[in-house]
Amino acid sequence: MTTLKPTASPRLVVILASTGRPDMLSAALHHWRRQSRKADRIILSVVSDRDLPGAAAREGCTVVSGPRGLPAQRNRALRLVEGKADYIAFFDDDYLPSRHCLERLEAFLESHPDVAGATGRLLADGARTTGVPLGAAERMLRDYDREAPPPHGDARCVEGLYGCNMAYRAASIAGLAFDERLKLYGWQEDIDFAVQAGRRGRTVATDAFVGVHLGTKGARASGLRLGYSQVQNPLYLWGKGTMSARFARKLILRNLMANHLRSLAPEPWVDRVGRVKGNWLGLVDALRGRLTPERIEEL
Repeated sequence: MTTLKPTASPRLVVILASTGRPDMLSAALHHWRRQSRKADRIILSVVSDRDLPGAAAREGCTVVSGPRGLPAQRNRALRLVEGKADYIAFFDDDYLPSRHCLERLEAFLESHPDVAGATGRLLADGARTTGVPLGAAERMLRDYDREAPPPHGDARCVEGLYGCNMAYRAASIAGLAFDERLKLYGWQEDIDFAVQAGRRGRTVATDAFVGVHLGTKGARASGLRLGYSQVQNPLYLWGKGTMSARFARKLILRNLMANHLRSLAPEPWVDRVGRVKGNWLGLVDALRGRLTPERIEEL
């Protein structure tokens, strides 16, 4: 894997972890290059060359590769900029930013020195629906950038940040890492990381920076692994001390109820039956005293 020459002395870094979606990554990079305040460095953390868009689309980016898994991929990128940035932002490869996203993100963090990390406002979140088509997302962003007044930059304290769009003061995450026991998509890794950063400053939700999360769906994947994670990951993080018992209980019960009820008439894009099976596997392991979130790689 070739690593392109990075920008000297980066100040604001954008990290994009991606696997198996080169076209989506190309579309996202188009929007990151159109920012009113350009990133000083964009890092693409992938598994192999097959995950990358064409050379023109990724020109000027730093590319790093290694084993698959969102926490591992974000950690590889994070290690490259430790001690070399002021602000580090993590975005999903299917997140599209407003044209002023980075400019306003930077201004917000500079004007709120007590904030360790922030998650922005979503005009739409396709992860909670069938997904947002690329064209529809781009229209939303054009309308917002043309018509919306500047955001207020209000800050509301939250227990964790939303991993599709979260930005940190680099000093607040020095020495921290995403938990690589949370394999593959690392369900709830964003909460775990944010809570650790939150011990060094506030973690907040704000309208200061804005975008659209497409929630791009591929072919319907087995829900077994996700169902297992929906039980095991909250219990593991509770034991670790980065998730409250109340929040973990709420998360597990909500997903158990949703999966069991909706398995009677499942959405076409969701494997509810697989999630139910995964939920029960996770519960049985927990009752046996096994908190093994990494077991999803065996399922």
